[in-house]
Amino acid sequence: MSALIPAIVTAIITGICSIIVAVITADGVGNKVLNEMKTAQAVTDTKISELTREVREHNGFARRMPVVEQKIEDIDRRVNNLEKKGA
Repeated sequence: MSALIPAIVTAIITGICSIIVAVITADGVGNKVLNEMKTAQAVTDTKISELTREVREHNGFARRMPVVEQKIEDIDRRVNNLEKKGA
C-alpha cells in the first residue's frame, strides 16, 4: 500500500500538469484564431467600404447620364436644324 501512494500522487500531479498544459495550449490557439478573425473582419470591412464608395460613384454617374443624353439630343436637334437652314 505504501508503494501505491507515491504512484497515485505522481499520477495526480501528471494529470494536473497535463490539464494545465492543455488549457494553456487551447488558450493560445483560441487567441490566435481570434486574432486571425479580427484581421479577416478588418479586411472585409475595408472591402465593403471600398465597394460602397464605388457604388455611390456609379450611382452619381447613373443619375447624370439621362441629363447628358438629353443635352446630346438637344444639341443634335440644333445641329440638324442649322444644317437644314444652311442647305
